[in-house]
Amino acid sequence: MRGLTGVFPDGAVALVTGGSRGIGAAAALALAQAGCRVVVAYRAKADKAEKTAVRVRELGRECLTVRADVTDETQVIALFRTIREQFGRLDTAVLNSGVTADGHAAGMSLAKWDQAISTNLTGTFCCLRETVRAMYSAGGSIVLTSSTSGVAGRPGQANYAASKGGIIAMAKSVCQETAGRGIRVNCVAPGFIATDMVRRTPRRVVEQAERLIPLGRLGQPEEVANAIVFLASPLASYVTGKVLTIDGGMING
Repeated sequence: MRGLTGVFPDGAVALVTGGSRGIGAAAALALAQAGCRVVVAYRAKADKAEKTAVRVRELGRECLTVRADVTDETQVIALFRTIREQFGRLDTAVLNSGVTADGHAAGMSLAKWDQAISTNLTGTFCCLRETVRAMYSAGGSIVLTSSTSGVAGRPGQANYAASKGGIIAMAKSVCQETAGRGIRVNCVAPGFIATDMVRRTPRRVVEQAERLIPLGRLGQPEEVANAIVFLASPLASYVTGKVLTIDGGMING
C-alpha cells in the first residue's frame, strides 16, 4: 500500500466516519500508515468495520470500532464521549458518512430528499460540531467528504448534490470560525470512484462518465485516501477552507 508515511506526530488519533468500506476504509488505512491511531465509526456493517480494524492493526496501529448512526444526535455525542474516554484526544477527523437516494426532481419524494439531507448534511454537521468541540483547546484538522455532484451538479441527484454542496458551504463557514483555535477544515470532492456506491450505478451511466474523464478510468478509494491524508496532516498546515476535486479531470472546479 502506497501512501504518506509517518507524517502525523506520535500518538495522534484520527476518527473516520463511514469507515467500514470504500473511501472511509481506505482513509482509515492510509491514516494508520501515516502514523495515527484510528477510530472507525460505522452505522450497520460491523463485520466490515472489524475487517478494516484488523488491517489497521496489522499496520501496527491501535484501532477502535464504534457503531454510530450520524443521523442520531445522541449516538454522535456518545461516539465522541467514547473517543474522549479511550484516547483523551482527537487530532483529525474524516467525516465521510454518506448515502445516495437518486431520482429526478419532478418525481422525487420528500422521503428521498430527507434521506440524503439527513445523513449527508445534517449528520455531517452533528459530527463536525462535536469534532470542533473536541479540538477546541488543542487544535486539529477536519476533512469532509463532499462530491463533484456538490460542485457541478448531476442529473438525478438534486438531493445528493444539495447535501454535498451544503457540506462545502458549511466547511467554508466553519473554517473561519475555527482558524483562531488552530482547527483547519477542508473538503475532498470525489468523482466516479470504484466503490460500492458507484457499482450500484447503472453500467451505462458509469461508461458514459468514463468517456468524459480525461484520465479515462474510475478512481480508486486509495487515491482519494491519500489526498485526505495530505489535507488532514501537518503537510497541509496552511490550507483551510478549500475543496479538492478528485475526479480524473472530469470537471473544472
